[in-house]
Amino acid sequence: MYADAVQIVLVEKKSQDQSEIESESLMLPKIKRGRRQSENLSRRNSPRRSRDSRISNGEVTEAVTLFEVISIGKRAIQSVVDDWIEAYQADRDAALLDLINFYIQCSGCQGVVTAELFQNPQNRNIMQKLTEEFDEETGLQFKKFMAYPWILTITWPVNLDTEDYPLIRPGIYWKKFRSNFCEFTAVLIQQCQYSVIYDGYLLNTIISLLLGLSDSCVRAFRHTSTLSAVKLLTALVRVVINLDINIDNSDRLYEVEKKRAELKRINPRLEQLDKKRKKLQQRHHEIEDMMDALFKGTFLQRYRDIVSEIRALCIEEIGVWMKMYPHTYLNDSYLKYIGWMLHDKVPEVRLRSLIALQGLYEKRDFVSKMDLFTTRFKDRIISMTLDKDHEVCVQAMRLLVHMLRNCEDLFTTEDCETLYQFVYASHRPLAAAAGEFLYIGHLSAIREPINAEKTENSEHKIGQLKKLLDFFIESNFHEHVTYLVDSLWDCTPIFLKDWPCMTSILLQDAVEKRIGLSAVQENLLVELMLATIRQAVEGHPPMGRGTAKKLLSTKEKKAQLEDRERITEHFAETLPLLLIKFATNPDKLVNLLQIPRYFDIDLYFEAHMEKHLEALLKQMKSIAVSHSEAEVLEACSKTYSSLSNEKQSSPNCQVSLSKKELINHLVDTYSRVLDDVLQEGKEPMTAEDVYLISCTLRRLAAFHNAHNLNQWDLYQKTSALLMFDMPQQSLPAELVQPALQCMYYAILWQLLPIIEDPHTQEELSIYATRVKHFFQLCRKYLGHKYQSVREQTNEDVTLVILHRKRMLLAVYCKLIVSSIVEMSSVAEIYKQYMKTYNDFGDIIKETLGRTRQINRIESAKTLVLCLKQLFLEHKEAHDNATPSSASFTNIKELARRFSLTFGMDHMKCRESIAMMHKQGIEFAFKEPATEDSLPPPNLPFLMLISEFSSKLLRADKRLVK
Repeated sequence: MYADAVQIVLVEKKSQDQSEIESESLMLPKIKRGRRQSENLSRRNSPRRSRDSRISNGEVTEAVTLFEVISIGKRAIQSVVDDWIEAYQADRDAALLDLINFYIQCSGCQGVVTAELFQNPQNRNIMQKLTEEFDEETGLQFKKFMAYPWILTITWPVNLDTEDYPLIRPGIYWKKFRSNFCEFTAVLIQQCQYSVIYDGYLLNTIISLLLGLSDSCVRAFRHTSTLSAVKLLTALVRVVINLDINIDNSDRLYEVEKKRAELKRINPRLEQLDKKRKKLQQRHHEIEDMMDALFKGTFLQRYRDIVSEIRALCIEEIGVWMKMYPHTYLNDSYLKYIGWMLHDKVPEVRLRSLIALQGLYEKRDFVSKMDLFTTRFKDRIISMTLDKDHEVCVQAMRLLVHMLRNCEDLFTTEDCETLYQFVYASHRPLAAAAGEFLYIGHLSAIREPINAEKTENSEHKIGQLKKLLDFFIESNFHEHVTYLVDSLWDCTPIFLKDWPCMTSILLQDAVEKRIGLSAVQENLLVELMLATIRQAVEGHPPMGRGTAKKLLSTKEKKAQLEDRERITEHFAETLPLLLIKFATNPDKLVNLLQIPRYFDIDLYFEAHMEKHLEALLKQMKSIAVSHSEAEVLEACSKTYSSLSNEKQSSPNCQVSLSKKELINHLVDTYSRVLDDVLQEGKEPMTAEDVYLISCTLRRLAAFHNAHNLNQWDLYQKTSALLMFDMPQQSLPAELVQPALQCMYYAILWQLLPIIEDPHTQEELSIYATRVKHFFQLCRKYLGHKYQSVREQTNEDVTLVILHRKRMLLAVYCKLIVSSIVEMSSVAEIYKQYMKTYNDFGDIIKETLGRTRQINRIESAKTLVLCLKQLFLEHKEAHDNATPSSASFTNIKELARRFSLTFGMDHMKCRESIAMMHKQGIEFAFKEPATEDSLPPPNLPFLMLISEFSSKLLRADKRLVK
């Protein structure tokens, strides 16, 4: 498509004695002359070209231009470059014009390019006439510049879409094109580095062309030529590196031959080596001069370009130069450009700067050359961990990890304490990077990650665990141990999976303890151990660090199975001992009882560990009988449920038998005490009876929640107790609450088979009667004399009412979104956004987004209407619009929240923002002032509209005045 649109005409001067070029002659049309052999013909006749003309789909395609060849793919680049070099050696002018055509086409230009030979180098006046102008008569825009020995004139229509050119077009095709475009420059220099690159013609012309285009006002020319120029400089750096190697080898050979020739007066080989050295050094100087010209002519001009993509590619490439050729580029004179771009307003530029620095700080040899830069920009890099862009935060933290590894005594205690707290961040990549920083800076005794062989040192591991516990205590985030484990997991899995070390510390006797853990540290260690077990078996991040469960690879699934086997084998023996030791500590028991949920229960019999399972079940039964804390009983109940699944294997049968014995014991105890109470009649229950029944009911309620206990008919037994107490209602709350819970769970378990299988009408009638009876019983206890019973009831009612309100609001908002109710009606709902954010904020925000999708203008008008109504209400309540009052501040905060919903794409919301400013200004000046010396009464409304001004484009600011 570009081959037909772009034409290149070679114009030569017929008169060789013409001494200078007049300005008029530059503007006149030149005589066109066809080339001797076009690019197409020469490439078509090339045998290499014929081999590569067949594409993967079997069709033969002749690429008529370099642009079309590059569009095909990387496979054709090598052969095309070789063909172009052959064409250049045959007719360098024609080949160069083909290359010029290629660069212009890659810029997306659909205009006309003419070229004329500049034959009088003494005329300096010509440089003042090479400009970029607009011809009002023809409606064409043209750029005339020097690409020595050519004077190029590019003419294109003024309405050319400069915002759409190959480098920025979306899609996989154009992404590959950009990659191929960069690859072409690298391959071209690589293939030319031993031949035409030193002819003083090829690179001079290319560099002149790129420098001329990079100075254009047209973004497409500027972006394309800058990318090509920096990639050309990168290719030249590779050439210089090869020259350095060759010069070093030549110097060594020269010294060897010089020693051999000390006894000889004439040594032809020594003279040849000396000539070769000088030739290589001369080439080295030539390439360095070209690199310097490209750097000064392109990078220094474009790293501050108004287009962020151009700034980003400049910073990305200078980082490459520093890594490849630190001898020249790794110094403060060049590092300062990356440092300055750390303050860029566009996140992508800041991100490229950080990534470029990561490549430098990860090498210890480079760090010594960056002391001044490190001192100057350390604080800025630390502050970037709080950047508004998540990826910038992550890369900043990773850079700080490299700096911590390779820079001695760089961070102060305050710096480290600030950065350590990021392990609790909600964004997982940032937290993981902070976890690595914490491990290297605080937990590890050396500045290298500890591998498996080094973890045999138990004292070292115990010291690390104690440091981690101390950090967790000092951070005051005692409910976030799972987040801490998740942050450290990627960088220290071996350290966190050292469960033998953890259990050995917990099982130490008080006399034998060498590390002296406090009670708080022991509790945290048990909690930490549970969190690491859960992370190893499940492998998913905690809530808030991922919207969905992580998809695991085959390797990760295999590692999980191996970890689960290790956990089962180790804790099958040690967990009963831990339960015995901490049998009287509810906090530790709650966490320890959760560990069996991650066991491979079948491994008990496969590994012949039946006695360990028997010991575990014995301790769990003992804990369930001796404890009445709700958390302990719930943990014990759920663990029984996870161990006894539907499989009819030997371990599951053993667990089911143990559970049945426990329930029988609890039911017998309750039935015996209940019979005694019912037989005593109206005599009050003793304190001993109350305590025994309440504890038993709590245990039964906890187990009934996770297990179907309807075979013991707990509904009738608990109903008998409540019906007995109904006239007096003298039972304490600790009896009534678990009794009602048991009845509730019994009804739910009875409902499950009714839902799954069809039942007779008689069975359904019996179930309905039981539900009605339960509701009547609950209604009687709504007025219970004990406050705890009433509060629990009211809490449930409050949740039900809130759910109904949310449903009602959602239905009304659907009517607005469906255009059944006018969109302006939603203004009343928007007014309550700040007040009801916790309960209804998600519904209101979703409504705002849906209405904006339907009609952006009307949605924006609704926001203005909302702010107007609130402003008038504020004005009426305070007799004037006082900006310093609390209500006005709340309205301003609401306007700020509304402005955030428009996002970062200002072009998409351009019309809406302009309309809001226009209506806001009209409203502010609509009502005249009461006195000439006073401002209009609605003028403070502009303070509300100013919250949207950051979204207003510069071109629209004059329209809304």
